[in-house]
Amino acid sequence: MVAELYNMVNVPTGVWIDESGVIVRPNEVAFSSDTFRAITGIAAAGYLDALRDWAANGAKSRYVLKADEVPRKMRLPSRDELLANAYFRLGEYLCESGHRADAVAHFKEARRLRPDSWNYTRQAFALGDPERDYGTNFPAEVAKLNGKLYYPLLDLDGTGKNPEQEAVAARAAEEIRKVMAARG
Repeated sequence: MVAELYNMVNVPTGVWIDESGVIVRPNEVAFSSDTFRAITGIAAAGYLDALRDWAANGAKSRYVLKADEVPRKMRLPSRDELLANAYFRLGEYLCESGHRADAVAHFKEARRLRPDSWNYTRQAFALGDPERDYGTNFPAEVAKLNGKLYYPLLDLDGTGKNPEQEAVAARAAEEIRKVMAARG
């Protein structure tokens, strides 16, 4: 529900909302440890330092976006993405009510309408057999990225760049290509 509300496509994701309910940083990747740094290229320290700065300085934090920047960085869901949410919710309902096989078609439609949602892919795969139900698996889906970032770029400093994250994505793509080639 939160992922749908804030148009999130992967977790973990953070959204900064001030005391008056105003979004001061729209959703972005947010790690609390370096557990996944080797596969994402995202160090937790930068985000945590920014979060601490915001907690200490509030609206004066250098990480709080200007009011006109928030809508520019915040992407509202398209019609297809909203439909994907509905299909996915229906699939979840069918699973919860014991109709797992019937849910697959709805999960497939949600994934077709919102191919960038790793939340949908992970959850759909966890609720069935990915190779039987979808003709693929998680490593194969990641391999399709072919060097594209698995997580959207974390841009705390406003430069539009994150060299470590971009380099790790390129290395990961090469490693996944090798693994997939070895599997045949």
